[in-house]
Amino acid sequence: MTHIHPTPAAEFWEARYQGGDRIWSGRPNALLVREVTGLTPGTALDLGCGEGADAVWLASRGWRVTGADISRTALERAAGHAAEANVADRVRWERHELGVTFPEGSFDLVSAQFLQSPVPLDQDRVLRRAADAVAPGGTLLIVMHAGWPSWQDEPPFDVEFPTLASVRAALALPEGEWTFTTLDTVRKPSVSPEGIEGFRYDNVWRIHRAGH
Repeated sequence: MTHIHPTPAAEFWEARYQGGDRIWSGRPNALLVREVTGLTPGTALDLGCGEGADAVWLASRGWRVTGADISRTALERAAGHAAEANVADRVRWERHELGVTFPEGSFDLVSAQFLQSPVPLDQDRVLRRAADAVAPGGTLLIVMHAGWPSWQDEPPFDVEFPTLASVRAALALPEGEWTFTTLDTVRKPSVSPEGIEGFRYDNVWRIHRAGH
């Protein structure tokens, strides 16, 4: 795994993952499943892979996956998840602070699911590098929260959520080379830690890069 110096962002996420046995549900993100089902499996890059649910799901469907995350604890859990699912030979794990370092190579699918952080992250730079990593004929898939959940009365910190238009502008993709196949805002159920039922909105960008 790539070495990362103990920056504040790395320390934050390592503490977050060490604070519990499992942070996420272990299920792949529903919008990833919606958008990727039907694509021909090839090579995939999962940015901010966390405990590996998306990467393992992709690998189980024939993709050869590189999963990247800032937290060593998260990557260790992800590797264990891959082994349990018998897909360890189809996934490699790399440790990166994505605003600083980035996986090498090009990929048929680059997935950026909820790359939103309470600690500093150069989101625009990361997404532009994600686009650069898409192979000709490949797909860039970005999913982000569009706002706080309905049950969140007092947001825990101040944040500006990206819009469909703002991310499209930040990517600055060359005209004629890229096609937006999904540009969508989705309402989905959301339950608070106390069990309060509600909803939140997520934005989805699925972008196809023209082939040679």
